[in-house]
Amino acid sequence: MRRTLLTLVLCGTLLSASAAAGTAAPDPLSGRVFSYGSHTRQNITVYGHGGTPLVILHGGYWSKDTDWSGWARWFAARGFTVYDTDYRLTSDAVWPAQRDDVLAALRWVGRRENGARPLVLGSSAGGQLALQAGTYGSGLSRVRGVVALSPVASPYRAWLAGAERGASPERRELRGAAERLAGCVPDRAGARCWERWGDLAAVSHASGPDDAPLFLVHSTGDFVPVVHSVELATAQRRAGLRDVTVRTVGGSAHGAPLLKEPGMARDVLHWLRGRF
Repeated sequence: MRRTLLTLVLCGTLLSASAAAGTAAPDPLSGRVFSYGSHTRQNITVYGHGGTPLVILHGGYWSKDTDWSGWARWFAARGFTVYDTDYRLTSDAVWPAQRDDVLAALRWVGRRENGARPLVLGSSAGGQLALQAGTYGSGLSRVRGVVALSPVASPYRAWLAGAERGASPERRELRGAAERLAGCVPDRAGARCWERWGDLAAVSHASGPDDAPLFLVHSTGDFVPVVHSVELATAQRRAGLRDVTVRTVGGSAHGAPLLKEPGMARDVLHWLRGRF
């Protein structure tokens, strides 16, 4: 009888352990991929669960993916549900396909979050898209706040800078990237092309209190200079948006590396938490 009881106990223990292993919840920081559209690039990787929603839009000259999984996990570990969002590149479609994708992704996030408006963080080309999310139409009805790191707020300004004598390789590359995004050359085209270039600029959509709060960051040696954000911030303040911050740090960091500057990740985190 004792041997029988021992056997039953051991079997029960093994079955319990097996059941527990089979039903163990996946690590929320490992990332789960979802589609928000039919195109292969229209997908979102979700990190974390139950936290404040934060949409991340990567940079890469609108023409290539860049890896934000590390920072996505960093924010998820600090209480956010992070939606690391991909969108169609210029090899797939020209403007406004990229903005259309971001808006579609935000609608998908809104449904998943029971209507809660997310925060948005974008870098470089993704910063331009983040600003569009926060200013196009009524941005505040869509998102609660936007952090943009080295945002190309005016692709036309970047296009001009890339043709200047002594322009850096990065500025020359950005000029070509902006041209591919617009799908036309502004100095050789008609009204429809100029309309598209105007639509690319966040300042053309600035509407003050109807837009989301902004936290804009550049470095002093950034190949996307702070004038991009100063122009937008000035227009927004004139229109009545008070919650606009422009920060400049030393060095030449661009995009995601700005978060590694002393205190910057902490300041971005503090700003995001203050908007929810």
